Amino acid sequence: MANNQLGVLNALDAAKTQWYHFTAIVIAGMGFFTDAYDLFGISLITKLLGRIYYTNENHPKPGTLPPNVAAAVNGTAFVGTLAGQLFFGWLGDKLGRKRVYGLTLMLMVVCSIASGLSFGKSPAGVMTTLCFFRFWLGFGIGGDYPLSATIMSEYANKKTRGAFIAAVFAMQGFGILTGGIIALIVSASFDHAYKAPPYSVNRKDSTAPEADYIWRIILMFGAVPALLTYYWRMKMPETARYTALVARNAKQAAADMSKVLQVELETEEEKVETASSSNSFGLFTKEFARRHGLHLLGTSVCWFLLDIAYYSNNLFQKDIFTAIGWLPKAETMNAIHEVYRVAASQSLIALCGTIPGYWFTVALIDYIGRFTIQLMGFFFMTVFMFALAIPYHHWLSNNAGFLIMYSLTFFFANFGPNATTFVVPAEIFPARLRSTCHGISAAAGKLGAIVGALGFLYAAQSTNPAETDQGYPPGIGVKNTLLVLGSINCLGIFFTLLVPESKGKSLEELTGENEEADGNDKQQASSTQTLPV
Repeated sequence: MANNQLGVLNALDAAKTQWYHFTAIVIAGMGFFTDAYDLFGISLITKLLGRIYYTNENHPKPGTLPPNVAAAVNGTAFVGTLAGQLFFGWLGDKLGRKRVYGLTLMLMVVCSIASGLSFGKSPAGVMTTLCFFRFWLGFGIGGDYPLSATIMSEYANKKTRGAFIAAVFAMQGFGILTGGIIALIVSASFDHAYKAPPYSVNRKDSTAPEADYIWRIILMFGAVPALLTYYWRMKMPETARYTALVARNAKQAAADMSKVLQVELETEEEKVETASSSNSFGLFTKEFARRHGLHLLGTSVCWFLLDIAYYSNNLFQKDIFTAIGWLPKAETMNAIHEVYRVAASQSLIALCGTIPGYWFTVALIDYIGRFTIQLMGFFFMTVFMFALAIPYHHWLSNNAGFLIMYSLTFFFANFGPNATTFVVPAEIFPARLRSTCHGISAAAGKLGAIVGALGFLYAAQSTNPAETDQGYPPGIGVKNTLLVLGSINCLGIFFTLLVPESKGKSLEELTGENEEADGNDKQQASSTQTLPV
């Protein structure tokens, strides 16, 4: 146990699970619900956008987004998210977690609505406006990553901290599922109200004019859950760890946490001064590199590798389902019914693979540890990717088997590195750099998402030029793309060895922030250990 632990931090570490823990999970988690809805919801409507704005009635197949437009629509939100993670991560350490927490949420609300109101006299105008608003939507979403993770980490007790942070992140699963459900409801309603023939029967009438409302409604609904939690975000006090260790205001930290924990806490100004003066190195210092350089490399690279595979799979499920024949060919459906079929398939994967994986992590992370879950997740993602790719042609005649195996890749992504890469950076870095380092790690992940989104867009195209989507050059095919993704997951296994185990330790034990200046050597040795304890 650390020898100079502040009483207010001791109280937080030892607190039993209380109502305020669940309140914090919901408040922070609804941000991630919105994040997932907005980021992954675009995959539900890209086929519809292609039909509405890029159909050539002289062509035997309905329109698809041109390669540069598809790359922009899929990628701009990720570029914004990457920028937001770096900016708000830094700002959260400079100004405090709470002061910028509401700003990210309002940015998401405004830009979700604005995305649905995208306008223009031409298809290029509409897509440009959409990409503009999705960049700023991503910027707000990016801020939610480091701030939500850090706030939950600093509020939680050390016994169940991993489960609480993972529960915030697990709200992503419900966001993905809700996106599919909203798309199902909206498309089914419009399909019932506005009957249209398949494209192969009547090319002009297969896309009802009213279909333009569908994608707008789906995007704008993303503002609702974020708006509902804005008031409660503003009511949350600043975390005691920021107030005491960064702002150095022990009196305010004790007062805030006395209200939260409903106990009287002693003000300990002298301990705050000792902890702050003995542990004040910056991000770009040799001391940080010595203590945490390998940790930051490990968290960043693991998140980068994970997101290449995870976002490739998530954003292009519809293309994989079409390739294996689970989704009917586009020309056999009208535009609105195609949205319904895409939403149904993605909802099924979310329900069977994505959501269970998240909650397995929540249940087990504080028992078997972050390191074990991440290592196991990368291993099984590799196994199932190769199991899909190597006998790929067998799966073309066995759709049910393919879907089971494909769902398992999502299950072990979420009962694995997709959750732990979010949890660990919120635990292992000092309070004054915690939000910044989490933002850097998350930004590396979004760089991977950009690589995955753009790379898969081209790589998964058929090797036969006659079978590629309009405007795309031949790619390496779905089979070879899955082999590449499996190899990337395999790399994640090795970089996981750089990430320390944080199970069962207080944040200050992990970072040495509560150590006296003359007792730091022992703590530094333990805080820089890179293998699980």
